[in-house]
Amino acid sequence: MAINSKLKLNTSCYHCGDQVEETAYVLDDHDFCCLGCQTVYQILNENNLASYYKYNTHPGKSQKNQKEDLSYLDEPNIVAKLVDYQDEEMAIITFYVPAIHCSSCIWLLENLYKLNPGVKTSQVDFMKKQASITFHKKEISLRELVGLLHNIGYDPKITLQDVVKEGKKFNQNKLIAKIVVAGFCFGNSMMISFPEYFGMAAFEKQYANFFGYMNLAFGLPVLLYSASDYFKSAWISLKQKRLNLDVPLALGIFVLFFRSAYEIISQTGAGFMDTLCSLVFFILIGKWVQQRTYYHISFERDYRSYFPVAVTVIKEHTEKPTQIGDLQVGDRILVRNNEIIPADAILLNGHASVDFSFVTGESKPVEKVLGEVVYAGGRQMGEAIELEVVKAVSQSYLTKLWNNDSFKQYEKKFDTFIGYISKYFTIGLLAVAFVSCAYWLLGGNADKAWAAFTAVLIIACPCALALSSPFTLSAALSIFDKNKLYIKNTAAIEQMAAIDTMVFDKTGTISSPNASSMYFEGSLSSLDKNLIYSLCRNSNHPLSREIIKWLGDGQLLPISDYEEVAGRGQSAKYQDYSIRLGSASYVGSQKVDLEGSVVYVRINDAIKGFFTLEQSWRPGLADVINQFKGESYSLHLISGDNERRADALKMIFPQGSKLLFNQTPGEKLERIHDWQNQDQKVCMLGDGLNDAGALRKADIGIAVSDDINNFSPGCDAILDGDSFDKLPKFFAFSKDAVKVIKMSFIISLMYNSIGLSFAVQGTMSPLFAAILMPISTVTIISFTSLMTRWYAKRRNLI
Repeated sequence: MAINSKLKLNTSCYHCGDQVEETAYVLDDHDFCCLGCQTVYQILNENNLASYYKYNTHPGKSQKNQKEDLSYLDEPNIVAKLVDYQDEEMAIITFYVPAIHCSSCIWLLENLYKLNPGVKTSQVDFMKKQASITFHKKEISLRELVGLLHNIGYDPKITLQDVVKEGKKFNQNKLIAKIVVAGFCFGNSMMISFPEYFGMAAFEKQYANFFGYMNLAFGLPVLLYSASDYFKSAWISLKQKRLNLDVPLALGIFVLFFRSAYEIISQTGAGFMDTLCSLVFFILIGKWVQQRTYYHISFERDYRSYFPVAVTVIKEHTEKPTQIGDLQVGDRILVRNNEIIPADAILLNGHASVDFSFVTGESKPVEKVLGEVVYAGGRQMGEAIELEVVKAVSQSYLTKLWNNDSFKQYEKKFDTFIGYISKYFTIGLLAVAFVSCAYWLLGGNADKAWAAFTAVLIIACPCALALSSPFTLSAALSIFDKNKLYIKNTAAIEQMAAIDTMVFDKTGTISSPNASSMYFEGSLSSLDKNLIYSLCRNSNHPLSREIIKWLGDGQLLPISDYEEVAGRGQSAKYQDYSIRLGSASYVGSQKVDLEGSVVYVRINDAIKGFFTLEQSWRPGLADVINQFKGESYSLHLISGDNERRADALKMIFPQGSKLLFNQTPGEKLERIHDWQNQDQKVCMLGDGLNDAGALRKADIGIAVSDDINNFSPGCDAILDGDSFDKLPKFFAFSKDAVKVIKMSFIISLMYNSIGLSFAVQGTMSPLFAAILMPISTVTIISFTSLMTRWYAKRRNLI
């Protein structure tokens, strides 16, 4: 390192871009404004992360006066309030990082594991300026993690008021600043250009060159500042050897500026700087409207869309299903085997063995002792436990859990319409621009060649194409939410539209848990009933819930060694008693000839009898099946029960439908796989427990929920049981949404075709092209919003 204290340097810091004054810190022929910036560069360089500086010039944050006492982060009580999750080995925390501003920031923050092996993963939400970091507590403490972020210039905003989860205010100050600069330059440039448009008198011609240079001066900040994001996006796209929708736009702006600069400097024309400024001004306004809309869409999905999932709340020794959104701090809740823990809570009763794979990706169960905090998102893997809620439920946290990378269904490779079109749109647009330019150049008309080239790139701006899909599908998501179908993301709607095969589970899916009757054949003592009650209370299976209803208020016994085998039954011990409930083979009964939903009871070595469930179908089941049949869907049923109601189901399902019974969860998954191998697009509807594998494997997995906590991150949608009869309308509306996208694309294509017919002739003013572009964008947004609502009304969904 060399320090020169005498020279005043007129250079910028290699890391943060601040002007280097009086003294310079020099390392590897790079100048730094302070020792902090040099240290950050050193850290990155030593860890082979110097490519951070390739993404943007001066991407870092100034390190001057960056000192803060972080000792409070060693306090366990404070750490517990800040983290999203922690166990003995691992913790997850979400930081709000105001310094996030560009692609370099994202790249560096998502490569933290290279700077410190204690960091397992890190993900950045650029729009919200949030970084979610998973780290190993034994290798790096929270204080050291914050120190690491501090050292590389990304100080997180830490507050016990939890600004990340409460959501921060919509902030687009940088974008607004770029709009202001472009608008100022556009207004002044237009004013200076008026004499050129209306004809200049002899006096004004004396100042033509001066006006031209003033226009050039107004064009420079628009090019270098206001339009900079488009150049960055296009450059990154080209470096990755792909063409995104910003490439033709950036090329058009670039060509328009240098064509105008050439004319002004060579005094061969007035140039089109006013057009350049207006183009950038209009597209930035379009971007502001788009981002503002996306923000409100995200806000609505995170905080207002309540999944139809309930949890059992214990009040005055009675158990009552309560919607998750109504859960309060201090409520005592019951979480059964395989249920998701909906909020951070303290364990009060029972043995907790919690699978946090939904949160961390690690499937090893974590044991919890009485009085310990159990974090939201874990799945209880043993007996029922009682907890007291200590932190309010965050619906945005469940949304984040639902979209966890651990549950991305990589085998579901579905190419959306816009994704397919985008592959060819940019190539086709560039081809038209270059061909029209070459045509006029070969004809000896350079002016028309430039005019045609720039007008083509401007008039065919892909903004309308880029907006049609997200605006349509976001409006559709809102309508589905209002009708109690909660879909994971917009891409799932297009997948719904492609479905041609519907597969139904029976118990808890097409059968109504609220209209079934349970019967028992055999003999039970009062102790036997209490043993059965205590066992079934631990399970959220529909049959267990029906048995508890039949038993009424029983005495809860402290059972041990509880185990539930999906699709077969459950067992436990109490003092000298061993109890098993389930299928004939599971309990060891020889009576295997019975039909229907049968649950055998074995206490010690004696078969005490069996429960049978007289099921009632959901209201409107026959109409649902008939409507799907009328739309030419293939319809099938897969059930873990036996064939007792097969004759009734054959009357409901059309001929050719496969009705499969006695299917294990693994067999259900294999059946889905077989249909997919026959090039069928399969939707699976199940209750989210025994059907978890099949729901995840299907092209669309819909978990049907009533008043139980069967939230399954592996599914693509959650359907409230009350809306089961609307299923055909939902699938028809998903097809309508795709129609709207295609129609909006055609409208966009018509705009482009009309504009291009003039643009390639070199007869269209770039200014007119710049005005026509935002008009087409407004048209598309209005059309998609109105048509989506019209189709929803037509389907009686609003």
